[in-house]
Amino acid sequence: MFLRGYGTAGPWGWLTLLLVACAAWASEITFELPDNAKQCFYEEIVQGTKCTLEFQVITGGHYDVDCRLEGPDGAVLYKEMKKQYDSFTFTASRNGTYRFCFSNEFSTFTHKTVYFDFQVGEDPPLFPSENRATALTQMESACVSIHEALKSVIDYQTHFRLREAQGRSRAEDLNTRVAYWSIGEAIILLVVSIGQVFLLKSFFSDKRTTTTRVAS
Repeated sequence: MFLRGYGTAGPWGWLTLLLVACAAWASEITFELPDNAKQCFYEEIVQGTKCTLEFQVITGGHYDVDCRLEGPDGAVLYKEMKKQYDSFTFTASRNGTYRFCFSNEFSTFTHKTVYFDFQVGEDPPLFPSENRATALTQMESACVSIHEALKSVIDYQTHFRLREAQGRSRAEDLNTRVAYWSIGEAIILLVVSIGQVFLLKSFFSDKRTTTTRVAS
């Protein structure tokens, strides 16, 4: 696995790096993408290798980001603007360094938290069929089924964690807005109350002045 990341994010680099090393390379990274910033990652891929890029914006703004994937020759293989989440599968057409970038340059104030999962190649069989004269035994078939089920469980857990993080971020953002709205209402109510007091006081002051003038 050889994954490099470069961009304009500066010290905001990678917050979390989860690296799964196996015959099929896979990386899961969650990183901060500041406003007006761009973060790129590079991967050396062999021709004919099947790859999958999946990403999702967890927090920030409208939960959208620009994504672009380029081949070694600079050809654009994938390009989407302001996407909240997406998945793209391709087969490398040549050997070389492939680059995929996430951009938040369209955002002026809000930074984003982006998760992506980049898989290169496919998992090898649990029990290689080469040099085997017989089919899988019942125990081996059960092991294969359990292995596939556990991989599905891992994928579901990852997606549920992302949804939970996104939901928590939205709840906190909503709570902050409600708090600001409540403070604003309290200030407005206080101003209106003080204004009413001064307004009523001015009415009585005018009446007292008029009575004094008539008596004189």
